Amino acid sequence: MDAELVDLITLSDPDMSPSELEQVVLTLRSSQLSSGAMVETFEQAFAAWLGRPHAVAVNSGTLGLVLVLRALEIGPGDEVITSGYAWHQIAHAITLVGATPVIADIDYWSHSVDPVQAAARIGPRTRAILATNVNGHPAPWRALRELADRHDLILIEDSTEAIGSRYLGQPVGTFGDVALFDFSQPSALCCGQGAMVVTHSSRLASEVAYLRERKARDRGSVSVGSRVPWGAIMGELDAAVGVAQLQRIDGILARRKQVETWYHTEMQSFEGIKPPYIADEVDEVHWMSYKVHLGKRFTASARNQIIEDMDSHAVETASWCLPLHQQFHYQQLGYRRTQFPNTERIADRSLALPFHAHLGQDEVRFIVKTLKDTSVNVGAGAAIY
Repeated sequence: MDAELVDLITLSDPDMSPSELEQVVLTLRSSQLSSGAMVETFEQAFAAWLGRPHAVAVNSGTLGLVLVLRALEIGPGDEVITSGYAWHQIAHAITLVGATPVIADIDYWSHSVDPVQAAARIGPRTRAILATNVNGHPAPWRALRELADRHDLILIEDSTEAIGSRYLGQPVGTFGDVALFDFSQPSALCCGQGAMVVTHSSRLASEVAYLRERKARDRGSVSVGSRVPWGAIMGELDAAVGVAQLQRIDGILARRKQVETWYHTEMQSFEGIKPPYIADEVDEVHWMSYKVHLGKRFTASARNQIIEDMDSHAVETASWCLPLHQQFHYQQLGYRRTQFPNTERIADRSLALPFHAHLGQDEVRFIVKTLKDTSVNVGAGAAIY
């Protein structure tokens, strides 16, 4: 095997243990590998852990939101306000159901959709707001809830990037009328594939479950048979991993928090770097990635050069992210650069560093030192938040 590949410090690395292996083996030895008891076990455990009465497991966050929007009868002719700076796989669902994504700019500090900007985008066809807890930092849910209620809109919460974070004394995933968690890598709770739809609405949860799959007991049901199912249930093996991960989630988050502390310490020697922003209403943040925000002296091309240089030193990094309005499909809807200044200012200069529980202090020290040297090499000077 190539030595460089062996020594690569990867951007993410799932935190697995013998518990996950044991659950998978038990499932493989069972008589049911599809639509079995493990999915229901994961649903019940996740709902109880989060404190919401209903959880429906699906095979991806994208399809999870597709089913939610279909259940809410949101489709062609409707608009959903969202941000262009987020976990794109969720927001793509708006287009997939035929609705129109209406992009609003983000708050410069939290990077979540700005309630003021979202309010300015509300029109007669607006049905919902999709907001994301970007990279672990909770969105301004108090303001978003007031905005949604004032205009009689559905508030949808994407908590994929923020499992374990807390806002106003509550965990993320409890603020929207419905919330989604995608468990693909690099989520702290990683199943490989799969997602969870959570809500307080029994009607919504039931309809999402009906649209997800048609169970054997439903074959004779006229009401269920009137809707064509999507075949979007989570696999039993993914659910088995999820059950074990959820049992260990506190330990997983604690180890990631230790890595975050090492990063903060090492960044003190990096001129101009400030600690990550945390809003006053936020109780706790569990980052999905350790992001660095480069100063105005850097350009997007300089950031990309840093990514290449870091890779040459066996450190995997990535931009965070390519905003929706800069992607070809959304440009066909009329979106262009310069429309969302905060989104572009942040996205052009955001850099995600390796962040997972398997990193050691020496590796974090090496990553930060390499980043410091590389930022000087590209000729832009020191980074700044």
